Order: sequence, then structure tokens, then C-alpha cells
Amino acid sequence: MTIEDCLPADLRAPTTTITRIAAGMSGAGVYRVEAAGQPFVLKIAGEAENDADWRRALHIQRLAADAGLAPRIVHVDEARRAVLTSFVADRSFMAFYRDPRTHEAALTQLGRTVRRIHALPVPAGAHTRDPREVLAQVWNGFLAGFALPDFARDAVQRVLAEEPPASDRARLLGHNDLNPTNLIYDGETILILDWATAGVMDPFYDLAVLCVFMRMDEGTCVRLLSAYDGSPFDRLPHRFQYNRRLAAALAGSFQLHLARQMKHAGATGAETLDSTPSLGEFYQRMMAGTLKIGTADGQWWFGLALLKESLAL
Repeated sequence: MTIEDCLPADLRAPTTTITRIAAGMSGAGVYRVEAAGQPFVLKIAGEAENDADWRRALHIQRLAADAGLAPRIVHVDEARRAVLTSFVADRSFMAFYRDPRTHEAALTQLGRTVRRIHALPVPAGAHTRDPREVLAQVWNGFLAGFALPDFARDAVQRVLAEEPPASDRARLLGHNDLNPTNLIYDGETILILDWATAGVMDPFYDLAVLCVFMRMDEGTCVRLLSAYDGSPFDRLPHRFQYNRRLAAALAGSFQLHLARQMKHAGATGAETLDSTPSLGEFYQRMMAGTLKIGTADGQWWFGLALLKESLAL
């Protein structure tokens, strides 16, 4: 099988070009396809990806695409587990969000977009996603025996020891990985990528993930929740605050797991809470090129910065 075999017959031609652009965590391959004068994105599932999970995720991706929340699906080759979608030129949601002239409009649109995700129907057989259980699995499994600074352990153990506050909101279909790299802004609409981990979950978790990765202060979080609900909040609910701590701890632990997979040696003993960069400082170093995601050191310091953030929340 060639990659071109995953395309519909009318897009296979001598002039078609296929360029690898990314590799997913599950081993999936992501490619840019130029065919018939148009750009597309092709994603082929990795061998380790469970077939039933892939089909469930595809069903949710179809729901999202039909609702205008994900790029349009052009072609599916179920035998090869390949999905071809339209290419959307990204005009940077973060630039839209950071511009003082458009910040509030961007924040409002983000909250309303998450609300639309959560309004999607829950498919039969959809997995229930419990980030707290995943954190325990990562911590006690993937990170067992890995040398880590004391504050990293404190951050995770605090979240796992804490009794989650009661929720008055029903579980619903959530994305479960709403970090900014999964947002595409075409100049008018926010579209969401990578629905592989979508499932039934606490509605506050998606919002909490956004707030952590985008470093929103409490006032901004209140306005995001108000846009999401369509009515004003006067304070942050305890359940939401817990989900922020949980989201930062889980994301940080997973980054440390990636660092370990990349053969990082672990803590040297010099890493303390004070010497570890904050999440904002990590982003600055990343933009300056002194730290890079996709390297062992980059994942290590990203993970520690997120765990430091969890302790601060």
C-alpha cells in the first residue's frame, strides 16, 4: 500500500504531491496533500491505534464536521483507517485572542465554541473520560521509578488526594484535549482538530484545559465561563477550580512521560520549585528557541512548568 492509495481515485494523479507534516501520539501519520489544485490533510491511523476506538472517534469527528466545528471530511478509507479533510489556512486564534482590540470578541467566541462542542449528541458506545483516573494511571504506571523533583510529586499527590467538589452539571460529550494547538481560526470560525480522545466527561474540564494552556487569570476565566453559559458568573465554581489543578497536573505528567520516552535521565537534584520556569517563562524560552517541544529537554521543562502551575492554582 502506498499513501496515495488512501486517496479517492479522482485525486490520484501524477501531479498529486504528499508531504508528511506530523506524527500523532498513537503513531498516526499526518500529511498535506496537494491534488486537483487544492490542498487537503490526510491522517492515517497508526498500527497501535485500536480499531474500535478509531471508529468511535471518526463518528464524533463526523458529528463535529457536520456542525461546522471541525474541517470538512472529504473522504474516508475505512479499510486503511485514513481520513482526508479539507485544508484550513490557520490565521492564528492566539493572535486574535492576544490583540487587545479583539481580545474580548475572541474570548466570547471561544466560550460559545466550547458550548457548541458540548451540545453535540452523545453517540452510543462513547467512552466516559475521567482525567483523574488517567492521571493516576500515568503517575503510577508510566512515571513509576522515574526520578522527579519533590514539588512534581506534591502537585500530583495533592490533586489525587483531594476530594473532587460536587458537580451540578450533567456529563456530556467533550473534546478532552482543547489545548491551543488543536484550534484553527480561519478568520471567522474556530475549528477543532484531533477528536481521538473525545468522550463523555465533566463539562468544566475542556474549559479548564483552555484556561491552563492559555494562562488565563481568574477574571478572564470568569468571562470565558460567562460566554460559555450565556449568563454572567460572579465567581469561579469550586468544581472548575479543581479541574484547572487536575488539567495542569495531568498535562504536566504526560509531558514528563514523553520526556522519559525520549530518554531524558530525570531529575538531577537541582530542580526546585523556585528554579523551575513558570509556564509563561517556558513559553518565552520556547519562542526564543532555547527550548523546543519534541525534544527530551523541551518535554521535561514543559511538564515541570505545568506541574508548577498546578500547585499555584
